[in-house]
Amino acid sequence: MLKSLSIRNVVLIESLDIDFSKGLTVLSGETGAGKSILLDSLGLILGNRGETSLIRTGSDKLSVTGVFEIDKTNNIYNIAKEYDLEIEEDIIIKRIITTEGKNKILFNDQPITLKLLKELSQNLIEIHGQHDNQGLLNQDYHRPILDNYGNYQKEIEETKQAYHLYKKSSKELKQKEEHFNSIKTEEENLIHWVKELEKVSPQKGEEEELKIRRTELMNAEKIIEKLNTAYSNLNGNISVVEQLTKARNAISRANEIVNGKYQDIEETLENSLYSLNDVISQIENSSNDISLNTNEIDNIETRLFLLRDLAKKHQTDIDLLPEKLEELKKDLNNIQYGEEEIISLRQMVQTLKEDYQKKSQNLSDLRVKIAKNLDKNISKELPPLKMEKARFETSIIKKAEESWDEHGWDDVCFKVSTNPNTPLGALNKIASGGELSRFMLALKVNLAQNSGEETLIFDEIDAGIGGATAEAVGERLSKLAQNEQVLVVTHSPQVASFSNEHFKVEKNTINNITTTSLTKLTKNGKIEEIARMLSGETITKEARAAAEVLINKNDKYYLF
Repeated sequence: MLKSLSIRNVVLIESLDIDFSKGLTVLSGETGAGKSILLDSLGLILGNRGETSLIRTGSDKLSVTGVFEIDKTNNIYNIAKEYDLEIEEDIIIKRIITTEGKNKILFNDQPITLKLLKELSQNLIEIHGQHDNQGLLNQDYHRPILDNYGNYQKEIEETKQAYHLYKKSSKELKQKEEHFNSIKTEEENLIHWVKELEKVSPQKGEEEELKIRRTELMNAEKIIEKLNTAYSNLNGNISVVEQLTKARNAISRANEIVNGKYQDIEETLENSLYSLNDVISQIENSSNDISLNTNEIDNIETRLFLLRDLAKKHQTDIDLLPEKLEELKKDLNNIQYGEEEIISLRQMVQTLKEDYQKKSQNLSDLRVKIAKNLDKNISKELPPLKMEKARFETSIIKKAEESWDEHGWDDVCFKVSTNPNTPLGALNKIASGGELSRFMLALKVNLAQNSGEETLIFDEIDAGIGGATAEAVGERLSKLAQNEQVLVVTHSPQVASFSNEHFKVEKNTINNITTTSLTKLTKNGKIEEIARMLSGETITKEARAAAEVLINKNDKYYLF
């Protein structure tokens, strides 16, 4: 429930702190006193769009703070946990808007986004205005309304899961069938391509190796010439090997004289001599390995052309041809074994479809059962609302298979007849504006216990009705308030007489500064306000007496 509301610098409200209680709370006042400002302020902490025009003239920012006491079963705890928001006892939501258009939203002193605020607040308060019955005109809302009333969330979730499993497997089957059909038509080509690639046997990195070998063959004479030059310099007429051998021998003889003093030098020369002989041997071998065979160049060119032609044919790189071969083999294998897989998958899809149908049928049976109960209970609410001859019926029709979805296969439509001997028709075709308001109230009385919200607010939904009908509306609102906290903005004295708490909204101008204030009424104050609502600006003794009669008549609802 909403425990308190603090408003600072919102339009005509400079500073206002309100404490609320359980039961039915009425807010009344003359037209233009500022009742809508209170609802606009409340709307800010529920995630409504914040306009800088709401900031009181002369102020640089506005702020609205709401304190809520929430039942531990409320879904808001699950949402808060999902977003790592802490909730200890009460929930405090504060919103600040500056003249620069900056928004700051705090949830128990933790900053949150406007989107998250909207998600959280759906579990706190539900506001209904005098035109909110328009939602009933949209048939898309009828199924959720019925499901909310039925409170069979487990069956709804089971149907949803079954649907998504069925659709996921159906999509997989369709993809595999399409792929299978496409490769089936290519079976002969696949066989040919596999044989062709296997015959060529492309290897990864082969293209680069062939290019290097081709370059070597094309420059064979130049390479041999350079190798011969290197050989001659190392082991020709003036041989480096011979000079290095003489140097080593000289150092060796010196070592004999001085008892190995130059042993390190001799060893270094010895190692160099070995390395040099090894290099000469490598040059000789390399020179012998170089081929001058032009036929090998032709073979390389032919091989490269073949590899490039295959790569172009299969729209891939030469290095990826081995992978392409494995892919084609797999497709060929799929043709041989794919039919068995598809048959198995079809059986699984059929099983999942039957499971979805079973759960949809179960959900549909529940809806039919709950619809009868809803129709019966709403029918009980209509006579007191001066709609004795009206009929209400929930129509549930099975949709065509292509329209099945995660909510099952039911199409739900609220139908009414407002006159005797007239057929039932869609709510938006039959009911007038005033009738829609009363149908909506009858629905809310029955839906309140399963609404999920902690607080319900009604903004002048009693507009356009009076007398016994208004009294019936007040009684229904009191009935709602037995299970929910209900706040009502009203101009109806009959509705106001049922209140457990009554606040009067007033607008005052002092020194050309206009402000809106809110006063919690005592029992006498309530009599005065209801008398004003009955008689107008001039309150008569008769109006006060009538107000007392109204209040005393409904004293069984009075909790002061």
